[in-house]
Amino acid sequence: MKIQTRKFGEIDIDENMILTMPEGLPGFPGFDRFILIEKHETAPFCWFQSVEQPNLNLVIMSPFFFKPDYEPELDTIIEIRNWHGVKKEDLMVYVVVNISGDGDDKKITANLMGPIVVNQKTKEAVQFVFSHSSYSHQHDVLRSLEEMVKSQRKPIVI
Repeated sequence: MKIQTRKFGEIDIDENMILTMPEGLPGFPGFDRFILIEKHETAPFCWFQSVEQPNLNLVIMSPFFFKPDYEPELDTIIEIRNWHGVKKEDLMVYVVVNISGDGDDKKITANLMGPIVVNQKTKEAVQFVFSHSSYSHQHDVLRSLEEMVKSQRKPIVI
């Protein structure tokens, strides 16, 4: 299947890789089919691309790359979604990233309060916003990486 994207132009995708968001993506009603685009040359960043709308794509990444101790409430998500028989290992977790500025003013923040969770068994995805979370919606990714380097911890490569 071919789809149009703003970032990559026309691309071929495997229809079996389309993720369905039953409740849609918050802030973007009417769009519920997405594809995860991962490119080696842009790692650790990837794209959550709408199949229906070329201009709707989000830069996302694994939060474990810069915050290995991140613990979203996956058991709660599994229960609320009624994903019977699904284990945490069946889920992929991503966070929406905002990249702004240039050079020394570059800032990369991640929304740790609202992870996008992908159920690999059902091909469903959901963005779960935990309003009671101690995590920030503007977590400083670069600062976390600097702290990891200072403490000799290595980022987790997935």
